[in-house]
Amino acid sequence: MLFEKVNYKLYPTLLNAFDRYEKGYINAAELIDRVNRLPVPQTEAQLRGSSFEEAVIKGVNEEAFDPTLLSRVRSLLPRPMMKTQVYCEYQLNDVLLYGYVDVIGKILAADIKTTRKYEPGCYASSHQNFYLPALRQKGIRTLRYIITDFEEVYSEDYDQNTDFSFQETQVRSFCQFLEEHRTAITDRRIFG
Repeated sequence: MLFEKVNYKLYPTLLNAFDRYEKGYINAAELIDRVNRLPVPQTEAQLRGSSFEEAVIKGVNEEAFDPTLLSRVRSLLPRPMMKTQVYCEYQLNDVLLYGYVDVIGKILAADIKTTRKYEPGCYASSHQNFYLPALRQKGIRTLRYIITDFEEVYSEDYDQNTDFSFQETQVRSFCQFLEEHRTAITDRRIFG
């Protein structure tokens, strides 16, 4: 199979930052800082989220969380768990999309999310959905987001028939943004 030359290398967190830029939550300078990978201190919520993920998957620092909550999240993980922190990449025209999914089983991949307030269906336009075509060769049919607000547990499942039109449009818009701001970008890894 022949692929186009890769001109851009993007990952979901960066594309999510672009989404925040398009919605007016951050400005162009803040987005360029993220593209340039300038260090940003983790927020307390981000630290709690990564600690929760470690507790669910590895059993690290479990005592910091409600055992019933941990159990409910674990019940939604693939069984058996084949691998954790699985690298994924998918080429969309001249863009290489890459990242890590938390857990894969035989036909199910799962990503654990923590949030302050959950909105049903909010992951339908997530750029992590590109993990689906990336994992197709590994037999993965479904990507499950397991979400908690530390009170309740929610899940959203997406399959290989997921519509990527929103994400594809946003990827093209982000590449245009990168070209318009090329001179301000010091971390050249983003350009294939």
